[in-house]
Amino acid sequence: MDERAVLIAYLEKQRGHVRASLEGLDDNAARRAPLPSGWSLLGAVHHLALDVERFWFRWVMAGEGVRLADDAWQVPGRETLATVLDLYERECRAADAVIAAMSLEARPLQWRDAWGPCHVENLRDALLHVITETATHAGHLDAARELIDGRQHLVLE
Repeated sequence: MDERAVLIAYLEKQRGHVRASLEGLDDNAARRAPLPSGWSLLGAVHHLALDVERFWFRWVMAGEGVRLADDAWQVPGRETLATVLDLYERECRAADAVIAAMSLEARPLQWRDAWGPCHVENLRDALLHVITETATHAGHLDAARELIDGRQHLVLE
């Protein structure tokens, strides 16, 4: 497998882990905040859709004029588990289109100077950043899910 295919495979594996973390939950359980920080599983996936997939691939790398979230960890009351998962899927597919259209060496097309220097130099860096962030939150989702209903993603015997 070439480098691009390996990076995409790792990203998709982590996205699948995120999706699996919500399997079998109802809306109330997905909104429950099991940690003192107050975030929910639904909020984490909403964050991944808007602050990670949309932001890094569509806004930073492709320079699209998409709306950035003010606080993606907070899920509007009208949203359900199904609508947030649908949003995540749409943003992942839109990100995939950006990834497919760019070279791994492609540079970011926009950044706000007020944030300081951009630590992502090219699409390769953006992929690695998103893989890392998605994997980190997948672990958070595992721990939160176990607190909610005892379900464990990885069971060691």
